[in-house]
Amino acid sequence: MQRVLIYHKNMGNSLANQAYTSIRRLIVTAELPPGAVLSESELQNSLGFGRTPIREALRTLATDHLVDVYPRRGMFVAGIDVRDLRALSEVRSVLEPFAAGVAAERRDDGDVAAIDQLLAEIRVHKTMDVRTLIDLDERIHHQVYAATHNSFLISDLNRYYTHALRIWLLALDNVTNLGEAVAEHSELLSAIRDSNVDLAVKIMTSHINDFEDEMRKAL
Repeated sequence: MQRVLIYHKNMGNSLANQAYTSIRRLIVTAELPPGAVLSESELQNSLGFGRTPIREALRTLATDHLVDVYPRRGMFVAGIDVRDLRALSEVRSVLEPFAAGVAAERRDDGDVAAIDQLLAEIRVHKTMDVRTLIDLDERIHHQVYAATHNSFLISDLNRYYTHALRIWLLALDNVTNLGEAVAEHSELLSAIRDSNVDLAVKIMTSHINDFEDEMRKAL
């Protein structure tokens, strides 16, 4: 298992947060598959963190419902239940459009610079492989959340996005037009950059509904 550090908006730079980010990516990408036993010592050796950061990261991942803890049995990667898709969509269909609208109202110069960089990447999406496209989609969503400048909203949306991403990866072989789906975010980002609240809300609402429809077809 190689050490993997990924982009995760609004995570701090503490060792516990770095460990969280690394283990989270391994779980999301199924390098640590559903049901896998989680050994603190093995994670320490493979990721290069001490016992305390690993333990704190696993505790947070359990709160996020990505790790199951069973007394006297140990810790395991949580399973993926596609029946959660409806529940996730119900929550995201409310929070994501709200976040897009708030982001359009509150985005600052730093957000605009980050959005412009993402828009530049979207323009060359046809040259990207699947993993790069998924990473780009994740960074787009995290940037939208970050532009709300609401730490509670950011935390909740990051958690829900992670669960949606696990379902997405499960269905990936049956997903069509992935590049076009990611490229559609350019309109959303432009609306936020231009402070067009109504358009940002409308586009995000459509995106979440389309995501659920696509997943139901693919699963």
